[in-house]
Amino acid sequence: MKMANTITSIILVILFCGSAVGSRTKLISVKGQDGMSALAPVPNDGICTSMVETKGYVCEEHKVTTQDGYILSMQRIPAGRSGKTAGKRPPVLLQHGLLMDGITWLLLPPDQSLAFLLVDNGFDVWLANTRGSKYSRGHTSLSPNEQAYWDWSWDELVAYDLPATFQYVHNKAGQKLHYVGHSLGTLIALAAFSKHQLLNVLRSTALLCPIAYMGQIASPLAKNAADNFLAEALYWLGIDEFNPRGAAVIKLLKDICNKPGVDCTNLLTAFTGQNCCLKSSIVDVFLDHEPQSTSTKNMIHLAQMIREGSIAMYDYNDEVENIKHYGQPTPPVYNMTSIPNDLPFFLSYGGADALADVKDVKLLLDNLKDHDGDKLVIQYRDDYAHADYVMGQNAIQVVYDPLMAFFRLQ
Repeated sequence: MKMANTITSIILVILFCGSAVGSRTKLISVKGQDGMSALAPVPNDGICTSMVETKGYVCEEHKVTTQDGYILSMQRIPAGRSGKTAGKRPPVLLQHGLLMDGITWLLLPPDQSLAFLLVDNGFDVWLANTRGSKYSRGHTSLSPNEQAYWDWSWDELVAYDLPATFQYVHNKAGQKLHYVGHSLGTLIALAAFSKHQLLNVLRSTALLCPIAYMGQIASPLAKNAADNFLAEALYWLGIDEFNPRGAAVIKLLKDICNKPGVDCTNLLTAFTGQNCCLKSSIVDVFLDHEPQSTSTKNMIHLAQMIREGSIAMYDYNDEVENIKHYGQPTPPVYNMTSIPNDLPFFLSYGGADALADVKDVKLLLDNLKDHDGDKLVIQYRDDYAHADYVMGQNAIQVVYDPLMAFFRLQ
């Protein structure tokens, strides 16, 4: 119990102190997708180099520029380890969740990671990396050191990042795509679909830990942070980048996790709920690459959802500002009942998940009650929590095999 409390305290240090001491990245001028000069970081490695090619897979690095100027990194794994491409492979876009990046889908060994399993089963796999994360810090005119670079919430991911990545994959593959979202990756997709966006290039979608409503979130850290306006406090202090990856803190966590008898899967429990199926060794792999930065404004937006229990756009808490942005005194709501009833959905959620709480997921499912019966597959795992869906050693049997079977039917 003492160790669990220590780890929880360290998590709080990461969240609310690490943000203030984020490391700066060397910048160079590069050419963006549209030929414009851009400020982009120089990473020491790339996802292809560090996480894919080392496993024996072919991998391509791609850059996509959003309409508002953010230069996003994408990785494509076009063929399995055999190197053969039998016919035209259906494309799958994998979208990670909050404080993560595309490495989400590569943390497990190749015979267990969803990205590698999909490509070995005949799919053309694409990894998205949200703006602000390590490999997507470029912009056509802004530097991550500027406040304006971080002036976005998940509304902008719906309006800009998702359309840019969807269209890019569609154009490159020449066919409609399947989509897999985890956590925040499900929220931005549901919001887009509720506005009838992206549907013309979408074949089907799989939502793991679907998040729409957050009013009954069970995570004590997330709930306390929202109730105490901690993200707002960081914003008022002038901290625009929410950076939970302080080098000293990560080293401390690794040192603790390497001590005999310490099970660092508890490190994630305070956020995610009690994960059933993680090997302790996965946490060390996780800390090598995650967590990643997001904007403090994005954290405020999510806190608003927790406090209000609704799915609305960012609230400026000022009628004049809201009218300026939305033409009305309160933020518009994303209406989940307007999602087309014939959109093929695979939804999987867990009984132990403290972020995508069962009660909140059921609110979403109530909104989908008129969905075509043959277009909606709902999977429930009583023992699964939030991280099990991307790091669980048995996820291949529990979630990924059914997911791939669903895709093959579409």
